[in-house]
Amino acid sequence: MKTKAAILHEPGKDWEIAEIELGDPIEGEVQVRLAASGLCHSDEHLRTGATPMAIYPAVGGHEGAGVVTKVGPGVSGIEEGDHVVLTFIPGCGRCRACAKGMQNLCDAGAGLLSGEAISGGHRITYQGKPAAPMCLLGTFAPYVTVNQASVQTIENDIPLEKAALLGCGVSTGWGTATEIGDTRTGDTVVVVGCGGVGINAVQGAAAAGARYVVAVDPVEFKRTKAEELGATHSFASMEEAHAAVGDLTWGQLADSVLICIGETTGEHLQPALSMTKKGGQVVVTGMGRADQIDAQVSLFELTLLQKRLQGAIFGGVSPRTQIPRLLEHYRNGTLKLDELITTEYKLEDINTGYADMMAGKNMRGIIRYTDADY
Repeated sequence: MKTKAAILHEPGKDWEIAEIELGDPIEGEVQVRLAASGLCHSDEHLRTGATPMAIYPAVGGHEGAGVVTKVGPGVSGIEEGDHVVLTFIPGCGRCRACAKGMQNLCDAGAGLLSGEAISGGHRITYQGKPAAPMCLLGTFAPYVTVNQASVQTIENDIPLEKAALLGCGVSTGWGTATEIGDTRTGDTVVVVGCGGVGINAVQGAAAAGARYVVAVDPVEFKRTKAEELGATHSFASMEEAHAAVGDLTWGQLADSVLICIGETTGEHLQPALSMTKKGGQVVVTGMGRADQIDAQVSLFELTLLQKRLQGAIFGGVSPRTQIPRLLEHYRNGTLKLDELITTEYKLEDINTGYADMMAGKNMRGIIRYTDADY
C-alpha cells in the first residue's frame, strides 16, 4: 500500500513528508493502523546525525500505538482488531537475554538502526529504493508493518494516544527509577532532565516511596510539571541541587542520580556522581552521540566511595512485563499519562513539533492521526 511518512534524506536536514510504499506483513509480521506517535528526543538525534542509520532515507518514529489491520502467517497471540503498543526494543523470546527475562536487551535489538526487518529485507521503499524505519518501527507514518516481536497487545479500554507513550518515554523513565535505579522507601532520588523520559522517572521514584524526589531542569515549565507529578523539590542546575540535597540528607547525599538529559555528554557524569552518597549510583538513560567517547569521572571517588555508574535502556525491564504493569498504575491513578501530552500535531507539522520540544515548550508532543491520514 502507499501511505505518507516523515522521512530524512540525510542527517542535518528537516523532516520531509513524502509518499512511501509499505509492504504487506510476511512470516511473523503484522500491519498496524496507528492512532498516534510520540515525538521523542531520540528521533531528533536521528535528524542531527548523533544517531546514524545504516541507510537513508529513514522513516522516523519509534513510539506508537494503534489497531492491527493485517496478520501475516506464523503470528501467534495477535489478531486483527487487537489494540497494541509498539515497543522500540523487540523481544524475540528465544535469545539468551529474553530467556533470562532481560527482553530489553534482546539480540534482535542489534538491528535497530540497520534498516532491515527482523525477518530480512525491507518493508518500506521510497521511489523504488529501501528506506529504513527507526528502531524497526517508523511510526511517523499512519501505517506500519512490523515484526510481532515489536508488538505488545493491550486492553481496548486504554486510549491509544495515551498508550503510545508507553512504547518508549514512560516505560524508560519509570523503569530508570524503579528497576535500574532500584528506588526504595525513604530514598533520596535526583532526576536530571525532566522531559518525556525524566518526568516519568520522577513519577516512578515518587510511586516507589522516595522521601525526596529532586527534579533538575533549566526550563521552569518542566520544573513546575515535575512538582505536579511527584517531585518534592526542583532546581535549575545540578550545582543548585547538590547544595540542597546535602542539606536535606544531613550530608549523606542522594541514593541515586538519574541522568535523563535529552543530549547527554561526558561533562554531566561527574557532577551527578558527586551528588550521590557512599555506595550510591548514577544511572545514565539520556542518549549521547554515537561518536562520543569522552566521559569525565573521578576514578578516585568512584573507587574509594564504592559508587556505581550504570547505563539503562527501556528502564532495564522487559516491555512484556512493564507495559501491562504500567497500565494498571494508570488505571489506579498512580501513573499520570493524560497530563504528559502538551500538544497534538498533524504529521505535516512534525518540524514545528520538534522545534517546540527543543524550545522546552512540550512535556511530550504527539502526532495524532485522523481519518484524513489513512
